[in-house]
Amino acid sequence: MPDLSKKLTVHLSAAYRAELEAICRRQSVAAAKLRRARVLLMSDADHPDGRRRDGEIAEAVGLSERQVIRIRQQFVREGETVLNRKPRPAVPGKLDGPAEAQLVTLCCSTPPEGRDRWTLQLLCDALARLKIVRSVCPETVRQCLKKTNLSLGRPIASASRKRTGRGSWRGWRKSSTSTRRSTTRSTR
Repeated sequence: MPDLSKKLTVHLSAAYRAELEAICRRQSVAAAKLRRARVLLMSDADHPDGRRRDGEIAEAVGLSERQVIRIRQQFVREGETVLNRKPRPAVPGKLDGPAEAQLVTLCCSTPPEGRDRWTLQLLCDALARLKIVRSVCPETVRQCLKKTNLSLGRPIASASRKRTGRGSWRGWRKSSTSTRRSTTRSTR
């Protein structure tokens, strides 16, 4: 691996150094942000004690040498945005609206020959066989069914009898009258 430490040196301004030191002193700061701030402080070429080596920084902060090099490279190339993590791009789901609708339709249909009900794996295989999706894992199907409040083992709410609550039990009585007298006196 080429030695990139000579090409990419960190030079912190006095104001930014003070900001990083304040981050390190704070008690409620994200661990990754704290580690990155400490790496930048230790790798500063203008530090009064001098710049530390990558191995020393990695050992003090608890990262690998390669991570220290990456943080330093990112700071030199991008600037002060290195402290904050970049948000991950959203990954589109395998089952979009029409595919979810076909999954629900498939769940409500009769199961394959020799089966009493649909299983998640049978649903995955059927979705792939019908070319609704190229491939899908059972967990994706489970989450989709959970989102639509559709369960393979539970009877449909309208077909099942209603459950009785506390108010319909014979022994359960609520009294709206009170036997206690009012304890407040009126001042006339």
